[in-house]
Amino acid sequence: MPYIHKFIARAEGQKAYEILLQNGYKMREVQRLIDKGRLTCDGAVVSEKNALLSGEICLIDYETNPRGLQPIFECDKFAVFDKPSGVLSHPNGRHCEYSLNDEIWSLYGREASVAHRLDCETSGLIVVGKDKNAVVNLKKLFENRQVYKSYVALVYGKISENLHIEANMDLANDYDDVKMRMRICEDGKGAVTEILPIEYFADIDATLVRAVPLTGRQHQIRLHLFHVEHKILGEPLYGLSRLQIEKILDKEMNEAERILITGAPRLLLHSDEICFKFDGVEYKIKSKFDARNEFYKLVKIKIKDKR
Repeated sequence: MPYIHKFIARAEGQKAYEILLQNGYKMREVQRLIDKGRLTCDGAVVSEKNALLSGEICLIDYETNPRGLQPIFECDKFAVFDKPSGVLSHPNGRHCEYSLNDEIWSLYGREASVAHRLDCETSGLIVVGKDKNAVVNLKKLFENRQVYKSYVALVYGKISENLHIEANMDLANDYDDVKMRMRICEDGKGAVTEILPIEYFADIDATLVRAVPLTGRQHQIRLHLFHVEHKILGEPLYGLSRLQIEKILDKEMNEAERILITGAPRLLLHSDEICFKFDGVEYKIKSKFDARNEFYKLVKIKIKDKR
């Protein structure tokens, strides 16, 4: 498990913040750790920095467990990883066993962080700042839409012409729905996606497309393609019932059932190319993943298996 209880001191009537300062933490780190419930005294979470503590003091800390994933590009300020499908961009809770953070922090230290996010099942390029200043400046580029991002996806049906999809979207407002699912709605935030067909595979009735999001909404490409009735193969959220979604998210659905319901064992969406200007230098980074052949094989092999 990445999160561990790390013993730091035995206290006898000392204030919480003093203990952390004595163990090398800066005041801004002290407040953050306490606010996040990371400090404990004899197993109980400490919630006040001025609390008087007596007993065994531990920090609930993230212990990296790298698996050897290396960046495909790096310079002094940032690196770019080709994230595999199924890997979280960052931990989603204390029971998360592995995320990209395991690689990032083991390589660059705790100030390094992703500058944007990819959904867990979406594979592909993700930019990582190596220090706090780089992270802040890179995030601004993404927030200000100064980054060109291009994805490839394998979708149901035949697409013969370019599609310009402009449909506002927002979080689902149905309390019985899955909280992370988005919806198309007139009063939502503006969202625009360009879809360019690359190749149609008649034997599996699916089209490989390039998707370019001109805005950066959560699940934008996934929802827009579902909206125009060309759902991405392997899609685990849109077009499914709540029960089906929960089984997939909770990893209670076996691969055969997942393929039967969604068409693929994973979401067939890959962040393929990213371009931006940083510190006066233009960067154009291309993924090394062969999405065309890998996606086709995933669907074709499974179709054969079902026969």
